[in-house]
Amino acid sequence: MDWDKLRIFHAVADAGSLTHAGEALHLSQSAVSRQIRALEESLNTTLFHRHARGLILTEQGELLFDATSSMNRRLETASARIRDSEDEVFGELRVTTTTGFGTLWLAPRLGKLYEKYPDLKIDLMLEERVLDLPMREADVAIRMKEPSQADLIRRRLMSVRMRLYATADYLATWGSPSGLEDIPEHRLISQNPSTAQVAAGATLVQSLLAQDIRSTLTVNNYYGVLQAVLFNLGIGVLPDYLTEDFPNLVRVLPEVESSEVPVFLAYPEELRHSKRIAAFRDFVMEEIIAYRKRRVDDTAT
Repeated sequence: MDWDKLRIFHAVADAGSLTHAGEALHLSQSAVSRQIRALEESLNTTLFHRHARGLILTEQGELLFDATSSMNRRLETASARIRDSEDEVFGELRVTTTTGFGTLWLAPRLGKLYEKYPDLKIDLMLEERVLDLPMREADVAIRMKEPSQADLIRRRLMSVRMRLYATADYLATWGSPSGLEDIPEHRLISQNPSTAQVAAGATLVQSLLAQDIRSTLTVNNYYGVLQAVLFNLGIGVLPDYLTEDFPNLVRVLPEVESSEVPVFLAYPEELRHSKRIAAFRDFVMEEIIAYRKRRVDDTAT
């Protein structure tokens, strides 16, 4: 098969449109269409169902797209390793972590990394699904549990616990619960236990809901929970790493917390010598060390 035609096929399958693929490839729509027809003729099969809203892969097209996707990942890996043979840190780095940690802890700190490496391009993928690092769905991950996949370099960063928080204004108006028996008198703000999240957080929420709480607000990510708490809607179940950046959060019922959640940084063994990975890893470790030190100092005072 012609490599150039496969490259064009992959772009069309990825975009679902001849026009959008042409724009990405800097080719006219007619040129892209001719290449796809020629590829279909050489394979003696139909690769796309064509309709008014775009293109949908046929079963045969899906098989070929799986193959070209694998080829594309391998080429990206080779390209990254070649670029990383240079001294400078630049190019794209795909980072995946949870929506809560990525939005509330990582993203606000990335300015320091960009100050040091202004040519770095970070693609931050925030989702609860665990992306496949060996298959290059991402370059580096920060996960709320130890990765189980083989061929990964992993490093434990910190531990997190889910705890109860409210604002001082809320507590001044509605009072502070003195024990779990008082929780039903307040609105509980949390992720739904069935929402994708770390098991420790879901277990804590389930135990709180067993108190027959009258009013609740559930949100499918911690950013939403935090916003509701900051606007005095009730008492929220939130990760403890938020207290540094949101000092107006007041801990409620200090004896109530989840089990410990380990936080790991991981990346594929084949990217061991990547300068982009090393730059990101060192940046995260420096931030974690500073964060730990500030927490110890706060505890001491």
